[in-house]
Amino acid sequence: MSSRVPARWGLLAGASFAGVSLGAYELAPASVTPLIRDSLGIGSSAAGLVVGVMFGTAVVASLPAGVVLDRTDSRWALAAAVVGLVVAGGWGWLAATGGAYWSLLASRILGGVAYTVVWNAGIDVVGRSFDAEYQATAVTVFTASGPIGFAVGQGGAPIVAEAFGWAAIFPAFSAPALLGLALFWPTSRGRGRISEGDVPTLSDFRAVVTSRQVWTVGGLGFLGYGLYLFINNWAPSYLNEELALSLGLSGLIVALFPAIGVVGRVSGGLLSDRFFDGRRRPVLLLAFLVAAPVTAGFTLLRPVPVVVGGLLVAGLAIQLCLGLSFAYVRELVEPTVAATAVAFLTSVGLAGAFVSPIVGGAVIDAAGYDTAFLLVGGLGFLGVLLAWYAPEAA
Repeated sequence: MSSRVPARWGLLAGASFAGVSLGAYELAPASVTPLIRDSLGIGSSAAGLVVGVMFGTAVVASLPAGVVLDRTDSRWALAAAVVGLVVAGGWGWLAATGGAYWSLLASRILGGVAYTVVWNAGIDVVGRSFDAEYQATAVTVFTASGPIGFAVGQGGAPIVAEAFGWAAIFPAFSAPALLGLALFWPTSRGRGRISEGDVPTLSDFRAVVTSRQVWTVGGLGFLGYGLYLFINNWAPSYLNEELALSLGLSGLIVALFPAIGVVGRVSGGLLSDRFFDGRRRPVLLLAFLVAAPVTAGFTLLRPVPVVVGGLLVAGLAIQLCLGLSFAYVRELVEPTVAATAVAFLTSVGLAGAFVSPIVGGAVIDAAGYDTAFLLVGGLGFLGVLLAWYAPEAA
């Protein structure tokens, strides 16, 4: 047993590194939105779509991907997706330098498919590679790769853009995923495929997509990701345009918001396991009780140190929910359809991530930042109500 532990942690580290690269590639355009708008001659909503289209792709592709992963080898799927991500990064660079907006969006769609497969396959392989007592911790550690990547993208994109032009952000943040794959591949042998006797049936899949419990957790994911992506996408522009901070400083400050998720996502599992005897509902409720008012009143925070504090509090709270939910939804279904449940949560949750930057941009154009943050904070209060009725796993 002891000889297998290093391999398990090695595959976790490799999958997580690839996840960091994905997160950075995914969110990097948010920190250079003014440059994208000026260079391509587009409005706020169209610029928001450069980020949001990846989440929209995940909404459509996630559930089919999960169904396939439950019937195939997740290890090979993850490897193919990493290669696809690198291709998407190169394509995006060519499209951006040529001023081809629609081609750039197409490259981001390919990146969205790659993101979906790596995310779902990573949770699937990691979740099945650890014993029950470590499984939630391992899964939440993997999900922490998302906010780390977001922080890298938020803080690093302006630096890359200043040195090499904003188009360079796409290959700069996608190519490092190959390093994660290099570590994941040799340490994950034999852990990517379910046994032949455990192949799920059509009724097993139907049980997942019709489960009220799974839908409830999906709704929390929708609201949580809506708050998360709105702040990630529009807070840098708010700091730049309303508080007159430089684009680089704005990106670095907002990078703290996803960065604190490294603590938040892992802490969600630890709080639930250690302080609430394995109950998930108290952590979910706490997350929205804190995040909703901070988001609604964010534009009232004027001094920069207070803004930083607000971002840290909101980021920590929101990601208590996001990290725990992926470990939690696996507990609500049979093990044979765990990847489908994760994919379902990914699809429903990322619908919020897709909608919020686009709708948020439209509200900002029409009514300003104050109204947009207030409305998104109101969605957080809906999360409080939904979390109150969230189920507990048996």
